[in-house]
Amino acid sequence: MSSHTAPRPAAGRLTARRHTAGRNTAPRLHATLVAALAVGLATSACGDSSGGDAAAPVSPPATAPVIDPGDGGRYAPDVDPGDFGGPIDNPYLPLLPGARWVYEGTSDGEVERIEVVVTDRRRQVMGVDAVVVRDTVTVGGERVEDTYDWFAQDADGNVWYLGEASTEYEDGQAVSTDGSWEAGVDGALPGIVMPAEPTVGQAYRQEYDEGDAEDLAQVLALDGRATVAGETYGELLVTREWNPLEPATVEEKSYATGIGLVLEVVTAGGEGRVELVGFTSGG
Repeated sequence: MSSHTAPRPAAGRLTARRHTAGRNTAPRLHATLVAALAVGLATSACGDSSGGDAAAPVSPPATAPVIDPGDGGRYAPDVDPGDFGGPIDNPYLPLLPGARWVYEGTSDGEVERIEVVVTDRRRQVMGVDAVVVRDTVTVGGERVEDTYDWFAQDADGNVWYLGEASTEYEDGQAVSTDGSWEAGVDGALPGIVMPAEPTVGQAYRQEYDEGDAEDLAQVLALDGRATVAGETYGELLVTREWNPLEPATVEEKSYATGIGLVLEVVTAGGEGRVELVGFTSGG
């Protein structure tokens, strides 16, 4: 097991945080669908976005959807448990047991620290044997959210997001589990958070629960470059994420091969930057 630790930067907030209407959920390593996959999402053309430190945001027309997955809202992924199994070793999102990421940053005036750990636990979701990843958020040293996310990789190498069990805390006491959801329950559907072979312009759904959770993502670049906590990364996969239920907010995330998510920046609808400050690979 190798270790890569970057210098500690100014404060932070977790990068894979989802925007879901009516609930405040922890970041999802969180985590995009290839058009040829059985999910049947069409790719949506988009101009390439190149490097520069923390890749400059790309502003879409205000009158158009920020991301259109091309499925007309008729999302019906064909999930066959027999298509899943083995380790999650996608180079942009390697979720191997024992792997650990630590993020710090700021968002909406808050200073946060997020720790993401791949456990050795498994969970059956829609018949799929999913890996359990723990995501803990602290503010000022106090735990405010503790989440167990469920991921699985299909035979093609796409990483799917299957749900979460999330608990929010105030003054050390659990106060809400509203962010929790499970694919296959009450109409909720899984999505792909990282494709096996991402391509520029590719648009996809990361999850789908109509009117509650409709996160979308699109690949902006495969050659991004950013300096994160004093460490310079190149050849980054850069994605844009958006939720039509909260249309004012747009984020961009950058992923390094062999590591995963290294940077998240809010580019519209607020301010926020979260950086990877520590990483230990699993195996």
